[in-house]
Amino acid sequence: MQTPEMFYRSLGRCGTRVSVFGLGGWLSYGESGADPQTVRTILTTAFDAGINFFDIADIYSKGEAERAMGRVLADFPRHELVVSSKVFFPMSDEVNDRGLSRKHIFESVHGSLQRIGTDYLDIYFCHRFDESTPVEETAQAMDDLVRQGKILYWGTSEWTGAQLHQVHRICDKRNLHPPQVEQPQLSLIARRKFEQDVRPVALEYGMGMVVWSPLGMGILTGKYDKGLSPGSRMAREQWLCKGRYTEQNLERVRRFKVFADELGCSRAQLALAWARDQAGVSSVILGAPRPEQLQDNLGALTLAIDEDLKQNLDNLFPTAGAEEGEE
Repeated sequence: MQTPEMFYRSLGRCGTRVSVFGLGGWLSYGESGADPQTVRTILTTAFDAGINFFDIADIYSKGEAERAMGRVLADFPRHELVVSSKVFFPMSDEVNDRGLSRKHIFESVHGSLQRIGTDYLDIYFCHRFDESTPVEETAQAMDDLVRQGKILYWGTSEWTGAQLHQVHRICDKRNLHPPQVEQPQLSLIARRKFEQDVRPVALEYGMGMVVWSPLGMGILTGKYDKGLSPGSRMAREQWLCKGRYTEQNLERVRRFKVFADELGCSRAQLALAWARDQAGVSSVILGAPRPEQLQDNLGALTLAIDEDLKQNLDNLFPTAGAEEGEE
């Protein structure tokens, strides 16, 4: 099967460019039972298709996703990759092994670099906002890592517009490198926070946005049309259902199939093309546990959404009705 040609976008106002579809490691790689050869096949397929952005986090399977992806990424030319990881969530029961303190950031970046097997990260995300650490402390630590060459850019994930305003004001006042990238959730069933709160501020400060869960944890693919099947991810991990698995969403997704059928594509492809086309989006992060799923996702590269279809999708999945799930 011939893969459509990849295209690339800048991370906001910076010069680095990322593939419009990236590959993420959340709930996919490093999990118990994950087959190393399957992981290698998926990452190699992604790289061969032109994906250069690979997104990981230390908390994903408590470091195992970094190790699993790092073993494969080591076989690709480093200068052709944009690799990210994240810091915030507890990695142990130790009191300081969490949050965005200077201590935890410095110790965590070293751990991530070692597990991935690289000398630097292209992007290092603050995985959540830390209410217990002064923003000045976090921003200074990230600036120091940039100046030391351990990271090239730093970013935020799931911060609010007000929090982004706050950190940019601090960085401007103190002449620190500001966050260049925000990683928000975005899908047809989770768009309110992105559109009304995060995007206006990110665009104001020239931040790129790399979005996660574009398929609404699989709901937009239609796999849950008839309910939770035994062994499915949402059946195994019920917390994923919150804010996503509702009868209203399921009914909308069933109606969504009509539009995908008219285009001759899968619902997953149409959902990904929609997310790709949202203003300010630099890259849409795919989470593909199987090679055939990745190939189907990449079919979204060729889809064009005209104004009539865009309006129909907005009517079917209104911003005001989009509930937010949590990572």
